[in-house]
Amino acid sequence: MFSKKILVIDDTELTQRMIRDILVKEGYEVYSAYSGEEGLDMVVTVKPDLIFLDIIMPGMSGFDVCRILRADDSNILTPIIMLTAQVSEDDKLIGLEMGADDYIIKPFNNRELLSRVRNTLIRIDRNRCANPLTGLSGNIEIQSELNHRLANRFPIEVIYCDLDNFKAFNDVYGFAKGDSAIRLTADIIRDAVHQAGTRDDFIGHIGGDDFLIITAPERGEDICRIIIEDFDRKIVFLYNETDIKNKYIVTKDRLGQIKKFPIMSISLAIITNESVQYENALQIAQAAAEVKKFVKSMPGSNYLKDRRINNG
Repeated sequence: MFSKKILVIDDTELTQRMIRDILVKEGYEVYSAYSGEEGLDMVVTVKPDLIFLDIIMPGMSGFDVCRILRADDSNILTPIIMLTAQVSEDDKLIGLEMGADDYIIKPFNNRELLSRVRNTLIRIDRNRCANPLTGLSGNIEIQSELNHRLANRFPIEVIYCDLDNFKAFNDVYGFAKGDSAIRLTADIIRDAVHQAGTRDDFIGHIGGDDFLIITAPERGEDICRIIIEDFDRKIVFLYNETDIKNKYIVTKDRLGQIKKFPIMSISLAIITNESVQYENALQIAQAAAEVKKFVKSMPGSNYLKDRRINNG
C-alpha cells in the first residue's frame, strides 16, 4: 500500500517542521514548499494527495495559489486545507468560495490536524470511487462492502436493480433524458431504503442502469415493493404525451429491426445468505444474474427473492 503524499506550502520553517513531524509519524510522505510559486511547481511534479496551504505568504498568497489550482481540472479533486493564524470569518469564506476543503487555525492541536487529514482523505477517496451521475458508491466500494459482510457472516439480503427497455428509451429520447432516468431511479431507491431499510443499509451504482442494495433479512421485499410502486408512478413523466398514451415507443432493436418497446419498468432480484453460504461478491452476482434473467422475462415491474436452500 502506497503512503499518501502531502504537500505543505508555507513560508515558515517552524510550521513546516511541526506538520512534517506529526504526519511522518503516521506514515504520510511529506513534501515542503516555501512559496506559492514553488508550491505550484511541486504540485505538478509530486502530484500530492492533499495540500496544506498557508494564506499569508510573501509574493503569491494562499488564496492566489488555491484559485490557480482549482482553475486546472487536473487538480479539481485534490483536497486543500488552508492554514491561517487569523481567526477571520472573511478569510474562511474567501478560501471556501475558491475551493478549499477545510481550515486549520495556527497554532493547531496535533490530534485535530491528524483527524482533519484522515477525514478529508477518506471523503475524497469516496468521491473518486462514487458514480459521478448519481453520487452513489461505485464498483470498488460495492465489492468491498459485499466481501466484508460475507467474510464476517453477516446475514444480508442483496437486491440487484435493473431497468427494462432503458436502451430503447435512451435511443429515442437521447442521453440527457437517459441520465434523468438514472438519477430518478437512484432517488427512488434512496427513498425506498430510507422508508423500509435499516441505518446500516448500503446502496451502490454498478453502472448504467444497474444498482445494488444491501439490507437486512426480511427487509428486501418491502423495499422492492416501494421501489416498484414509486418507479411506475414517476417514470412516465419522462415520456411525451403520445408515448404515454400508446404505452410504448418505436425504435430499432439490437438487430436493427423496428420494434415497439413498452414504457420502462424495473426488475429486482433478491439474493440472501440466510440459507446459502456465499463466499464472495462474485458468487452473489452469479446467483442474482439467474434470478434477474427470470424476472426480466416477465412484463412490467417485478421482483423475485431467491429461496434456494443450498449451493447445489
